[in-house]
Amino acid sequence: QVQLVESGGGLVQAGGSLRLSCAASGRTFSNYAMGWFRQAPGKEREFVAAISWPGHNTGYADSVKGRFTISRDNAKNTVYLQMNSLKPEDTAVYYCARFGVYYARDYGPPDYWGQGTQVTVSS
Repeated sequence: QVQLVESGGGLVQAGGSLRLSCAASGRTFSNYAMGWFRQAPGKEREFVAAISWPGHNTGYADSVKGRFTISRDNAKNTVYLQMNSLKPEDTAVYYCARFGVYYARDYGPPDYWGQGTQVTVSS
């Protein structure tokens, strides 16, 4: 069974940093690209960042470029999202996701999702 478990969310002041983690079950992780999405109250879920397998290629939404960094530790079956210079508009539930391919220019919708972790940025 596929399992993606996020952690690391919380409350932080504007300008601060957080690191989200997503632990994946073994067969979920190897050979697949991974990504982060977010959903703010009253808004649709949106793409944040993606990383290919084994990690050579990354992509970001324009809104987070230069502030967020996605990475993966394949030995630990874990993907990370380092978030710096956080803004109140970054407040959302953040979801880890697995794509059904190891790399693509446009990944399309993920095939598995985590349960989400809340990130709240106060002004």
